[in-house]
Amino acid sequence: MTAEHGHDFGFEIHPWQLKWRGGVDLDMLGRTETLFALSNGHIGLRGSFEEGEPVDHPGTYLNGFYELRGLPYAESGYGYPESGQTVVNVTDGKIIRLLVEDEPMDLRYGRTEEHERTLDFRTGTLRRHTVWTSPTGRKVRIKSERLVSFTKRTIAAIRYEVEPVDEDMKLVLQSDLLANEPVPAPGNDPRLAAALDAPLVSDLATCRNYWGMLVHHTKKSGLHIAAGMDHEIYFPDKADTFIRADGDLARLTIAANVPKGKSLTLTKYMGYGWSARRSVPALRAQVDAALAMAMETGWDSLKADQVRYLEDFWRDADVELDGDPELQQAVRFALFHVLQAGARGQSRAIPAKGLTGPGYDGHTFWDTESFILPMLTYTVPAAAGEELRWRHSTMDKAKSRAAELGQRGAMFPWRSINGDECSGYWPAGTAGVHVSADIANATARYLRATNDEQFETECGVELLVETARLFAGLGHHDVNGKFRIDGVTGPDEYTAVVNNNTFTNLAAQQNLRDAVAAVHRRPDLAEQFGVTTAEAAHWEACADDMTIPYDDALGVHQQCESFTLLGAWDFESSVGRYPLLLNYPYYDLYRKQVVKQADLVFATYLFGDAFTPEQKLRNFDYYYPLTVRDSSLSACCEAVTAAEVGYPDLAYDLLAESVFTDLHDLHNNVSSGLHIAALAGAWTDCVAGFGGMRDFGGNITFAPRLPKRLTYMSFRMIIRDSKIVVAVDKDNATYRLLSGPPIDLAHHGEKFTLESAPVTMHIPELEYREPPKAPPGCDPYRREI
Repeated sequence: MTAEHGHDFGFEIHPWQLKWRGGVDLDMLGRTETLFALSNGHIGLRGSFEEGEPVDHPGTYLNGFYELRGLPYAESGYGYPESGQTVVNVTDGKIIRLLVEDEPMDLRYGRTEEHERTLDFRTGTLRRHTVWTSPTGRKVRIKSERLVSFTKRTIAAIRYEVEPVDEDMKLVLQSDLLANEPVPAPGNDPRLAAALDAPLVSDLATCRNYWGMLVHHTKKSGLHIAAGMDHEIYFPDKADTFIRADGDLARLTIAANVPKGKSLTLTKYMGYGWSARRSVPALRAQVDAALAMAMETGWDSLKADQVRYLEDFWRDADVELDGDPELQQAVRFALFHVLQAGARGQSRAIPAKGLTGPGYDGHTFWDTESFILPMLTYTVPAAAGEELRWRHSTMDKAKSRAAELGQRGAMFPWRSINGDECSGYWPAGTAGVHVSADIANATARYLRATNDEQFETECGVELLVETARLFAGLGHHDVNGKFRIDGVTGPDEYTAVVNNNTFTNLAAQQNLRDAVAAVHRRPDLAEQFGVTTAEAAHWEACADDMTIPYDDALGVHQQCESFTLLGAWDFESSVGRYPLLLNYPYYDLYRKQVVKQADLVFATYLFGDAFTPEQKLRNFDYYYPLTVRDSSLSACCEAVTAAEVGYPDLAYDLLAESVFTDLHDLHNNVSSGLHIAALAGAWTDCVAGFGGMRDFGGNITFAPRLPKRLTYMSFRMIIRDSKIVVAVDKDNATYRLLSGPPIDLAHHGEKFTLESAPVTMHIPELEYREPPKAPPGCDPYRREI
């Protein structure tokens, strides 16, 4: 599959914007609603039109707000989760309906003469400009801009302006809060969300002047939500207004006579709050206060604060590329949406789709810690710390789950919103234990990168201790003295319930060693959590004796024990039948050498100090032709390893596949939400792939090298208290310390200390190797421009 021009996909190429210009493509509604979504990690608004219709999936989400639903089992079993959780489309405040001389403004009717929408990565706003002529010939110009505030996390706002073009007109605006709005039923794809029928029950509906509020609760999960709106109105002549609130609807109606060339302007402020414990009056008071603060701040100041916040973000996190303008746009699109997913979660999870759509029921998976947090740890460390604090807040649930399954320590869920396991698919939900080690490894990485002593005391050591206890109990020493972890599922879900998955064992080994180091570093906390000298010594022995399967005849590591002895998969007959999980029984997939997503190859990156360079190359050459990349997580993993082992141009194609996953809808499911981990993986491909950044034990090293298509790359990082920028061209890399103390680094194995003066070092030449071939029908997303 190739991409020739950005506009083939409906978007203009711009380094700092995503702009749609042209007619309204109804078939693209779901995609554009997702791509134009705004969020701050607490509130998420899909990019649906203010007028309410046409719409694919309207979508307003609050992080952590969910409803319970039953999990049907054909045959139940001990330890199966009893209920699932599904993100709720909460009260929609985006709606501002427009009637032009009693005709509803609807882009499906009349004539659209101009239409553009712009997601601006530097202002954090979604702008829209439309010139529309009604079926009876009345022309209006509509301008709108919306934001979800990074600085005031409970607030979103819209400025909506409508101007008669050719004649004086009577215009009516209806600004709504609407609960229980209809959403489309999902298809049969298991990655889509469950359908919820009117999940919100009304507790309160009240209004006055230009202000309205609705309070609801969920039927089963017992969560309460308050949504409020207030307005500023500018009208050039006279206007009539009235407001009503009842049950699921609060509506402010404005009818105004607007002269030709003048505008009716509405600024709408929306406030959201939810809680499992606070009363209706308390929630109402919270939202009242948020709206009062927003009204006092005003639109101009809200937007100015948004711009300043993003200036700080780009100063610390930007990745600059020369040689492929659309790739530059896509990378900044990716970084912006990862920021939106995690910026203001405030000790909440980061869902796989962020707050951009209902896909995967709004759940968080292992990819948060393994894909998203690496980017945030080195660019927005406070956001990474908040997500890990959420994991720690669910410790009691994780320990209860472990106890339910007869284990010590903490077993964190495969998929969840509130910390309870809600996967009814036990080979992943129960056997996918590596998620606990992923959380531990993200914790250790965050501690190394930040020296956050408060987090270590309050959360970090306990996370490392309780996950280490889990793996020490899950595994056992065999008769040969090797430590085994049997009956698990690694990242590759096409090879489930196996013995000694290499990724899981290496992740557990790192977890055990980090826990030992933590209790030695903090004996006070070791005593608090009951860690004895004998227990710590046992962890150390488990780590030292860990089984890492290896096939001596082939000279490669085994993805799991005996993997290289499994039967061959018939890839030729699978062409046109991807993803395999929708076209083949799992029973067949489990018994063959076919890989859904990078597993062993991902391990060679994350735990790279456990492999020699020669082993990494042989492992990549063996597993790349077996990996069908049926998961959006796979391309970025393969890209970073391909760059390391000497296939930079293949890495470039795989980076493109990862970063264009959503912009070019490569998996045909972007309408249900963005693939946040794949977008974060694009950062990893640039920084760890082409930049060669590694952090093993807190030692930061680089081995930069560009692919043919790129002539220049620079990226920025925060490492402890030091902010650095690395600039790479074909021949050299220049390292600059922007602020903070000197820092010890290495370039292609040569150590140096980065101080006030920039350091420029030569990039060694690379001997060309022909890369291995992907499975038939699975070639990477090559860009021919």
